[in-house]
Amino acid sequence: MTKIEIDKGVALGDGKLAFIAGPCVIESREMALNLAKRLSALARKLKVGYIFKASFDKANRTSVDSFRGPGIDKGLEILAEIRQKFDVPVLTDVHEPWQCKVVAQVCDVLQIPAFLARQTDLVVAAGETGAVVNVKKGQFMAPEDMAQVIRKIESTGNRRIALCERGSSFGYRNLVADMRSLLIMREMGYPVIMDATHSVQRPGGLGTGSGGDGKYAPALARAAVATGVDGVFMETHMNPAIAKSDAANAIKFSQVEKLWKTLLKIHEVVRS
Repeated sequence: MTKIEIDKGVALGDGKLAFIAGPCVIESREMALNLAKRLSALARKLKVGYIFKASFDKANRTSVDSFRGPGIDKGLEILAEIRQKFDVPVLTDVHEPWQCKVVAQVCDVLQIPAFLARQTDLVVAAGETGAVVNVKKGQFMAPEDMAQVIRKIESTGNRRIALCERGSSFGYRNLVADMRSLLIMREMGYPVIMDATHSVQRPGGLGTGSGGDGKYAPALARAAVATGVDGVFMETHMNPAIAKSDAANAIKFSQVEKLWKTLLKIHEVVRS
């Protein structure tokens, strides 16, 4: 397993369980900083590796009227403040090749959204930055297909790669998470992360937006850790009911500590 040193003492593939968590989208500076403060404090309390996650732009929203975020300039300003103020690595999505170099100046991890996992120019541009690249497996892809995505990034000389499972399309407006996918991708030699909250999403299920079954996200996280993943990705919010994106899937912050403690206990059993 390739060990990936990120920053701030956080690593993936080192035998420890890391957490990636934050809001789906930056709704405001105050909201993002408040959540980052709470999550980073919890990570220090539990002595776990933690990466703050938030998107400056949700470019693949269901409806043209949906909230997308503050945009790249303001968004990166907020992420840079979080990184400096709370001493945590930060992760955000990139959607176009030109964004990669700009985002890499601020963020430790560039995330390739699932819808864009096969976009060669984007994947290669992310690899060329030298930053850690976390690629979400497309809902339409078999886990074996990720080997070709890895090759694209490796062609840039970058070996700082993580693969992320977020469910596979099952009929219309439904996803299933096949735990075999985690094992198959892990055999490719890079750290594997489970996206627990997007895996319970119902794409387009609300007509003008995506629904989901957020109550099942903790169970999928537990199952994934039992399978032997290197990290767990989850979106969280102080009050998911009013979240401006993925409200149906986010885990309420007040539930995060209990869940993280449970996942750490499962991980310890698996390691032993």
